[in-house]
Amino acid sequence: MKKSTDYILTTHTGSLPRGKELNDLLIADEAGEKVDKAKLDAMIDQRVAYVMEKQRWAGVSVANDGEQGRVGFQTYLPKRMTGFGGESKRPFGQEWIQLPLFTQQFMARIPKTGKVFGCPEAIADIKYTDKEAIKIELARFKRHADAIKPPFTEMFFAEPSPGIVACTMLNAYYKSYEDYLSAIAREINYEYKSVVDAGYILQIDAPDLAMERVLLFQDKTDAEYVKLVELQIAALNKALQGIPRDRVRLHICWGNWEGPHIFDIGLEPLLQAFYQANVGALSIEFANARRQHEYAALKKHKFPDNMILVPGVIDSKINLVEHPEVVAQRIEQAVAAIGDRERVIAGVDCGFGTFAGWEWVAEDVVWLKLKTLREGADIASKRLWGKKAAA
Repeated sequence: MKKSTDYILTTHTGSLPRGKELNDLLIADEAGEKVDKAKLDAMIDQRVAYVMEKQRWAGVSVANDGEQGRVGFQTYLPKRMTGFGGESKRPFGQEWIQLPLFTQQFMARIPKTGKVFGCPEAIADIKYTDKEAIKIELARFKRHADAIKPPFTEMFFAEPSPGIVACTMLNAYYKSYEDYLSAIAREINYEYKSVVDAGYILQIDAPDLAMERVLLFQDKTDAEYVKLVELQIAALNKALQGIPRDRVRLHICWGNWEGPHIFDIGLEPLLQAFYQANVGALSIEFANARRQHEYAALKKHKFPDNMILVPGVIDSKINLVEHPEVVAQRIEQAVAAIGDRERVIAGVDCGFGTFAGWEWVAEDVVWLKLKTLREGADIASKRLWGKKAAA
């Protein structure tokens, strides 16, 4: 994984807007409706090319395919695995229960989306069987990446953590939650290894490591939740067996929805658990108004020397475009927190299209946010290195 050796590199968290037509096709396909597969494939291909061109236009250093072919960042998996069926009964978070006017407004903003709740559950021993789908995704990605000139500094590809699969596609078969995690880790290793073997940085999307404190595990104490996080990181490390840690970055978030987030657990109780992950980088929210103070935790609990920090310096849930100077100051704050400019890559709090139809930021604003990310990184680079950076 490349560091910011000469100037601050920029990246994002993975999902990018898919456009209404592709959103509708993906949602219909997930629901089992009859969909023109040729049209769907052509639309995915077109959108991957488009979002990669937009990333180049915005000056993104470490880019991806925008997850254009996936209805959700983890909900696509049952199509590639056997052992799933029925419907998971996930609890709603406290803010939806206690704040009815917020909930009413929230639901009005996402009238049609891919499955967020109501995913299938594990009803038999799960097995990864469709080994062609990931090959098709990676081949498409490579084809369009090769067409980008000049090329991106590096490329990444996102995959869900074992924990978020277990938390959203609930266990109705295994004797214990730990057994279920172990089975997921065993099976998902194929996708992880496929990404790295293709030459890309593997990003693990793991909102289970923070967000699930207010959802599936809302009845736990913070201390009990930290123990569960450690269990989920152990499962992740199992899934990463045989993959060099410097080819992996881990994304952690508190849930990508525009809401109060007043019940979130803080970063500090979780950090020591995060440091146990066999990864080369941690991508953590810092830009939004509930997370901006959390750099103090990094100063209190020394950031590992063998990890890169990918701080969110752009908010993925609001349409306000950050001023480049604001971005620059946030980057400088991250550098000060870990004490090494080369081990900071400027990022975004979360994805801009976590699920098809689940988009808080308008597409034209997304590209402006990624552009201001580059502009802010250039300002910070000039101050940190004492020279103007070339993107």
